[in-house]
Amino acid sequence: MKRLSINVHGMVQGVGFRYFVLRNAKNIGVTGWVKNLPDGSVAAVAEGDESKLNAFLDIVNKGPSFSNVSKVDVQWDEYKGSFTSFDVTF
Repeated sequence: MKRLSINVHGMVQGVGFRYFVLRNAKNIGVTGWVKNLPDGSVAAVAEGDESKLNAFLDIVNKGPSFSNVSKVDVQWDEYKGSFTSFDVTF
């Protein structure tokens, strides 16, 4: 079990990116949150099995069809068990 923190840059706001992340996180089976940041990027924290987090990261790198992901900053951390679901936060 691991924890993954990401910051996604590019055209990722106003294109359904957070809900794309939410839907895929739930399908994959990871917990955490996703939110828009004031600088135009999207941040997310996810916890779960490392293989599921890698699958989640692959999907986030692609994004929904109307997005354009230019860069994803990734930080791996120790699992903390902080979440029971995956949610969009504001």
